[in-house]
Amino acid sequence: PNVDGNRIGIWGGSYGGYLTALALARNSGIFKTGVDFHGVHDWSLDIDNPVWGFTQLKRYQRYDVKALMKIAWESSPDSAIATWKSPVLLIQGDDDRNVEFHQMVDLVERLRIARVPFEQIVIPNEIHGFLRYASWIYADTATAEYLTRQLRP
Repeated sequence: PNVDGNRIGIWGGSYGGYLTALALARNSGIFKTGVDFHGVHDWSLDIDNPVWGFTQLKRYQRYDVKALMKIAWESSPDSAIATWKSPVLLIQGDDDRNVEFHQMVDLVERLRIARVPFEQIVIPNEIHGFLRYASWIYADTATAEYLTRQLRP
């Protein structure tokens, strides 16, 4: 009873960024806004990426690529763009080697087409787990300001 249902936000980084995007895409009625730090938005984009270990050459037993792609897509926030209505702040370093930068670029275009309000912060020369203290202060301050502006506590 002490929670204002109109002021529920969500944020997270990496897998938490993925969960933030998924929550906003699938439950915009509950989550009014969110901040997504370097989250994965489309698992299917990297199915054939050998860095992630999904290469057929490493396995004797072959997997069904078509079925894997379908599951990967359906498990992704991008698959639910049609129901995503909540505004989001996206933050990512442009030299992220854990979650490729194109994940954010692709999501931004999808949000733009779907007319979902978004803001984005790209931190130049920064990796997945920000190396510079200044990057963390910048991102955390932007997060606090964004959530304050969106949720008006």
